[in-house]
Amino acid sequence: MGIIKPTNKSVESFKGLHLYHTGFSNCAMRVRLALEEKGLAWESHPIDLQKGEQLTKEYIGINPNAVVPTLVDDGVVIIDSADIIDYIDQHYTSGSLRPQSKQDESQMYQWMYLARDNHLSIKTYMYANLGFSDKMKRSQQEMGDYRKNQTFDKALLEFHERFNSNEGFSEQDVVNATQVIDDCFKKMDERLKDHKWLAGEEYSLADIAWVPQLIVLKAAKFPFENYQHLEQWKEAIMQRPSFKRAILDWLPQMGK
Repeated sequence: MGIIKPTNKSVESFKGLHLYHTGFSNCAMRVRLALEEKGLAWESHPIDLQKGEQLTKEYIGINPNAVVPTLVDDGVVIIDSADIIDYIDQHYTSGSLRPQSKQDESQMYQWMYLARDNHLSIKTYMYANLGFSDKMKRSQQEMGDYRKNQTFDKALLEFHERFNSNEGFSEQDVVNATQVIDDCFKKMDERLKDHKWLAGEEYSLADIAWVPQLIVLKAAKFPFENYQHLEQWKEAIMQRPSFKRAILDWLPQMGK
């Protein structure tokens, strides 16, 4: 996915780094973490998901998936958070966020893509367990517009069709999503039993890709007590200065 040509040409005149995002979005969190970890200046463009600002023609013209985040770098538009953080680290080389060895770098990408490929399972669990999920449901007109305008990601469209249907997610849908998440966290916990970080010996894009999942799933009361090594890993990340700037400053309630 990565770099795309937007139909909303207004962003092509942007100078510097611009991020379209929202506070409580795991995908947006990982991009903010990468930007802050590398000490990059960026301009914020908040998108209110509950107001449906991601569904406007103006925004879909920037990101055809109608999701956050979107990064614009001197007019270059990058979508998909895994691709965005990889782009950031490759184009702004100071303070590398990748392991030195090719083997560890390959492992880093495996963790990043695992986080990306399972994002619909996490969304299913979140939407099924957060009390405000009904507020995220779209009207028939909104779904009609979404169907018409979002032609880029069929899996995401199917997810929203299911969520906004009269039946919503079935109990089995939630069970299946929970199993996928559990498998991922078991794999992470096994790695972290003998290592401080997910890939190599330093904090990397692999860790940045995964820690936001713990943050949003905690809000949905996911049972993290089953993974004894994840907590120490998360705490180490939360102590980094970038965490405050990227997460707490946008979600101040987390610091309470």
